Amino acid sequence: MGKIILYGIDPSPPVRAVKMTLAALELPYEYVSVNLFGKEQLSEAFIKKNPQHTVPMLEDDDACIWDSHAIICYLVSKYGKDDSLYPKDLLKRAVVDQRLHFESGVVFANALRAITKNLFFLGMKVIPKERIQAVVEVYDFVESFLKGHKYIAGDHLTVADFSLISTISSLTVFVEIDPAKYPNATAWIKLLEKLPYYSDNDVGNKQFIAGVKGTNFTIEQ
Repeated sequence: MGKIILYGIDPSPPVRAVKMTLAALELPYEYVSVNLFGKEQLSEAFIKKNPQHTVPMLEDDDACIWDSHAIICYLVSKYGKDDSLYPKDLLKRAVVDQRLHFESGVVFANALRAITKNLFFLGMKVIPKERIQAVVEVYDFVESFLKGHKYIAGDHLTVADFSLISTISSLTVFVEIDPAKYPNATAWIKLLEKLPYYSDNDVGNKQFIAGVKGTNFTIEQ
């Protein structure tokens, strides 16, 4: 096995998803912290490796891979002792892929980043009501996905769980998950919190939540 290097920033949900995957696979790696606010990702050396200048980025020997979804699927496909985290069965894999695309396009981009970009980079302090409604819609979808299942893509833990829990746990700073309204989602979160490597998500998420609260945001009435 070659040397694996993960570039990231702890509060980032996508970085946390990769960390959980690496931990689940019991893969040793070097972690390089990238100061996004200091624009370290815009250095010539970083852009040469990743023209999109995003984190997480993974180096595996001479190969550079970015986007958390691509990274976690790559890691399981290459290093997994079995395919349980990313099934080879085409139908099971399609369900996992759907959840990953859901996380990417709906949960992260339309719900989380649509808020945090304004808070952290544009200096806006008031969150529009429609952005909060987008978070609620995410919770509604997740609750429906979990109906009759322990995990987000069925009855077995997959990389889709790592991807979604990292972002869902961050969204709770804006809208808490009501156990009465979302019993399936609540049970799923509690199940994942029991994973021996859940701290790979929890530590960074606490930093994320503290950072968001530090903006003193309010929600449009």
